[in-house]
Amino acid sequence: MDLFFWLQFAVVLVCIGIGGRFGGIGLGVAGGLGLGILTFGFGMKPDGAAPVTVMLIILAVITCVAVLQAAGGLDLLVSIAEKMLRKKPGAITFFGPAVVYLFTVLCGTSYVAFSVYPVIAEIATEARVRPERAMSMAVIASNFGVVASPMSAAISGMIAIVAGLGVTPLQILMVTIPGTFLGCLAGCIFVYKRGAELKDDAEFQRRVATGEFKDIVSEHKVEYKATNEAKLALVIFLAAIVAVVTLGSIPSLLPSWVAANGSVSTMSIPTALQIVMLMTASFIMIFCKVQPSKLDSGSVFKAGLVGVVAIFGLSWMMGTFFETYSALFKEAFLDMQNPFVFAVIIFVLSIVIYSPSATVAAIMPLGVLMGLPVTLLVGLMPATAGSFIIPGGAQIGCVAFDRTGSTRIGKYAINHSYLLPGMVAAVVSTVVCLLLAQVVI
Repeated sequence: MDLFFWLQFAVVLVCIGIGGRFGGIGLGVAGGLGLGILTFGFGMKPDGAAPVTVMLIILAVITCVAVLQAAGGLDLLVSIAEKMLRKKPGAITFFGPAVVYLFTVLCGTSYVAFSVYPVIAEIATEARVRPERAMSMAVIASNFGVVASPMSAAISGMIAIVAGLGVTPLQILMVTIPGTFLGCLAGCIFVYKRGAELKDDAEFQRRVATGEFKDIVSEHKVEYKATNEAKLALVIFLAAIVAVVTLGSIPSLLPSWVAANGSVSTMSIPTALQIVMLMTASFIMIFCKVQPSKLDSGSVFKAGLVGVVAIFGLSWMMGTFFETYSALFKEAFLDMQNPFVFAVIIFVLSIVIYSPSATVAAIMPLGVLMGLPVTLLVGLMPATAGSFIIPGGAQIGCVAFDRTGSTRIGKYAINHSYLLPGMVAAVVSTVVCLLLAQVVI
C-alpha cells in the first residue's frame, strides 16, 4: 500500500463524510465528487458503469409504491395500523414497534412509519405508558423492517448482487425477516421497563405542573372511510409481493428463450422484479382510477428518487476504488472470514452513509469481490441498518411527537433514547441472521 492508495482512500472517506453530512442527494453528488477526483485526478478507470440494475429495480419498486399511495392504499394501511394499536393500548411497547415493522416490510419504505409514530405516542400517553419505550423501538423497527422487505431498495440491491451466486429472494427473506423480527423483539424486551414510569418521570411532572402538558381530546378519531379503489389497490399490491417472491424462488416459472445456437437463456430475477412492479403499478393505475396529477406527487416517489441518486454516485465511487485495488483487497482479506470484523466494517459505514440500501450497494460487492461466503453476506444484512446512531428525521420527529418529554436526544447528540435499544436489536438480529443463513442458504 503506497502513498497514492492512502490518498485515494482518504478521498473516499472524506466524500462519504461530506455526503453523510448532507444526506439523501448529498450522498450521490459527494460520491460523484469522489469519482471525479479518482478518475480525473488520479487516473483511475471508472468501474464499468453505474449500478444500473440496482437503480432500475429501485425505480420500478418506488413507482409501484407511489402509485399505491396515489390510490389511497398507504392511507388504508395507516388506518388499519391505528385500529390494531388501539385494541391493546397497555401493550403499546410491543405492538407499536411490531405494527411499524410489519407495515415497513409490506411497503419497503419507512415513510408509512411517519404516519404511525404520532398514533403510537398518543396511545402510549393515554395509557400512561412511558412513550419513550414504544417510540424508540418503533424507529428501530422501521430501520430493520427495510432490510427485511421484498419491496425495499436494500433487498432489491442485495438480490441484484447475489442473484448470480444462486441465492433466491425467498432465501434472503427467510433469513432477514425472522432474524430482524427477533432482534426487534429483543429490543422491545430491553425497553419494557426502561426509565421511570410516566407518573414518576420528573420531566413529565414538570410539564403537567406548568400546564405545558394537557390531555387532549383527539380530533383525529374521525372514522376513516376507505374507498373501494384503495382496497383494490392494496390487494393488487399484496398479490404482487407474493408474485415477486414466487418467481424469484422458482426459476422454472421465469420465461426462457432458445438461441439460434441452441443455448437457453432465462429471464433474470432482477429483470422479472422490475417488470412485475411496473405491471402492478399499471394495474393499480388503471383499475383504481388514479388521477394523473397524483401519480408522481406523493412523498414516496420523491424519497425514492433521492435514494436512487444517493446510490448512483456513492456506489459508482466505491466500485471504482475497490475494483482498482481488487487484488490488494483479496490478498489483505484472504483469511478474513471472521463475520465480526466484516460486520463492524458494514455497521460503521452504515452510520455515515445513513441508508441501508446505499450501504448494501457500496459495501456488499466488496464482499463478493473478496470471495466471502454468500451466507456471511446475507447474514450481515442487519448490519447495514446503523443509521439510528446519528439522530435523523425519524428520531427528531419522534421527540417532538412525544408530548410527555420522555423521548430525548442528549446534549452529546448520540446519547439518545434510540441508542441502546438499537444496539440490542442490531446485535441480536445479526447473530440470528448469521445462524439462519447457515441453515437456509
